[in-house]
Amino acid sequence: MHTSAEQLHHGKLNVGPTSGSGPRLYIDLDVCASSNCSVCQVECSYFYHPGNNGVASLLELATFSLVCRRCDEPHCVNACPREALVQQPEKNKLLVRHTMRCVSCRSCSHACPYGTIYPEYVAPVAHNCDFCLDRRDQEHQPLCVATCSHDALAVRPATEPLDKNTFLVGDSLIVHSTHWERV
Repeated sequence: MHTSAEQLHHGKLNVGPTSGSGPRLYIDLDVCASSNCSVCQVECSYFYHPGNNGVASLLELATFSLVCRRCDEPHCVNACPREALVQQPEKNKLLVRHTMRCVSCRSCSHACPYGTIYPEYVAPVAHNCDFCLDRRDQEHQPLCVATCSHDALAVRPATEPLDKNTFLVGDSLIVHSTHWERV
């Protein structure tokens, strides 16, 4: 059964994920944001979009989940001329960018007082990741993991204890990020 990007990302994110026995895609946001990795050049095997870079959608999702300050007065949301950026009150103010509305003007990025909406993630095209859930096997890594030259991607079980600054995001993603914490 194929899970759509709408189900994975746009409002369907489980903000209280639990550990599970299945493997999850792991992303190290600190490596992705470093100067060593200026442009993500991983390959993606997402069936419905040849040439897709699904990792871009995961980087945005991870950033909105962990790095975004979830402001009471969201300047990024207010700056969007197409209402493409929405804060979800029922999901602890998690941001969602509707890629079909977004014109990639990057107004949200410029309006964010904390610089947490990275302009390179506000792409003019939609990228989707299905976590290769229906194509994974024990012998082969997903294409993105195999082609990441900076070792920022891996497949890891969620049952292992998580290192410091490593978090479960949704039910299919583990993210390492040195980020702020709301006090």
